[in-house]
Amino acid sequence: MQIARALTIAGSDSGGGAGIQADLKTFQELNVFGMTAITAVTAQNTLGVQGVYPLSLDAIETQIESVAADLYPDAIKTGMLFNAEIIQLVSEQVKKHGWENVIVDPVMIAKGGQSLLQREAVEAMKKQLLPLAKVITPNIPEAEVLTGMVIKSLEDRQTAAKKLHELGTSYIMIKGGHDMLGDVVVDMLYDGQSFTYFEGERFETKHTHGTGCTFAAAITAEISKGHDIHSAVQTAKQFIQAAIEDQLGIGNGHGPTNHWAFEKRKMLKSV
Repeated sequence: MQIARALTIAGSDSGGGAGIQADLKTFQELNVFGMTAITAVTAQNTLGVQGVYPLSLDAIETQIESVAADLYPDAIKTGMLFNAEIIQLVSEQVKKHGWENVIVDPVMIAKGGQSLLQREAVEAMKKQLLPLAKVITPNIPEAEVLTGMVIKSLEDRQTAAKKLHELGTSYIMIKGGHDMLGDVVVDMLYDGQSFTYFEGERFETKHTHGTGCTFAAAITAEISKGHDIHSAVQTAKQFIQAAIEDQLGIGNGHGPTNHWAFEKRKMLKSV
């Protein structure tokens, strides 16, 4: 049996809750072999980001080429890309290697409010990377930046999804964690024709650092195993729900989610 493989192209989180670290933990928990190309090193913890140090374009390109030449990823996830030059490089690599299972998590702002994507990079993402993506997973603030519109309602989200789909991405997954409209979180998937809604209980907790990375990584893992998008999102939804609910309570600020909660629950059910 061939082992599913996923490559994450993203930033390193020294606190271990988001970025490359969250992606690898998620891949591992979902039985996928994870590989990395680090775009930037960040100094951060649950209280915020103390520093961002982008790698050189040559260093990023060489990492991607090394993985592509030998390990042949089944799916690609992008996270923190930081600037327009890195986005252009990653886009060129996607086209060069003919990668189709590309999941873009448009990481823009850290939980503490620090910007993780330079302003001019937004246009590069829209014009160069999103047309190559199979799935994009913005939260509501990220969808607002990418579409230039204010999102207040479910109808607004539908309009934003249609605008993002026009950029060339096959599937638009707009997360509902920021809507604060009730006790239920509704994530919305748009395939260019119809909308599918994934509901989950809202948990009152400050320990949500890395939720976006983890959710997108779970989708990537499932797609790398050959699952369709709806099945992948359903598993990812269950994975992140468990990770948030079974909180670790680590750190004095926005703590990380519990990446082993999903598999632990499955093991307990099987006993």
